[in-house]
Amino acid sequence: MHGYGPTPQQQTTSRPSPATLTTVRVILVTVTVLSCGLLGWVAMLRLAIVTRRPRDWVLLVVVMVLNAALFAFIMSTPDDPDDMSDASVLLMLLWIVALLAGVITYYLYVEIRHYSSLRSLGSSPPYTAAAHPAPLPYQQHPAQQHQQHQQLQNQQPQPNPYTVQTPPLTPTPAPQRLDQVRAELDELSDYLRKENREGEGR
Repeated sequence: MHGYGPTPQQQTTSRPSPATLTTVRVILVTVTVLSCGLLGWVAMLRLAIVTRRPRDWVLLVVVMVLNAALFAFIMSTPDDPDDMSDASVLLMLLWIVALLAGVITYYLYVEIRHYSSLRSLGSSPPYTAAAHPAPLPYQQHPAQQHQQHQQLQNQQPQPNPYTVQTPPLTPTPAPQRLDQVRAELDELSDYLRKENREGEGR
């Protein structure tokens, strides 16, 4: 894992030029055809080295075994072609054609596909933080700042001039009539007490 900072670029594997690849393919196909398939293992060896896949190494071993068996079969046939049976001739021809077609087709298909995938991967450069500088801090134009300030003022609630503001309620003093009635009741009570005391004194 990499922390913050520029990511190190991955080293891209060097690929041969298209002209070199074409030349190598033509040479290997020509050698395979001229040897009647007996040197088909050379093309398979190159393919296994290029792709480095276990399947190609297994196919290399299979082709080498078939080449060895074909060579042993040819050495076991009589020196005079007229002494060979038709079945032996047909078997040898089918063996050579199948070996040639299988090796050449598989070799060309897999190698071309392999280098095409490498070319497509190498077409887009790896992303690095150094290639993309950090953006500069955003600076507003004075006209934009003034426009935003006006928008903020427009969004603030404005007082309604048609609304009547009611003054806060203040406790009103008790009416003077209540005080007057209370005073009269006190005088009446005093008068009744006075009359009561005089009656008891008689």
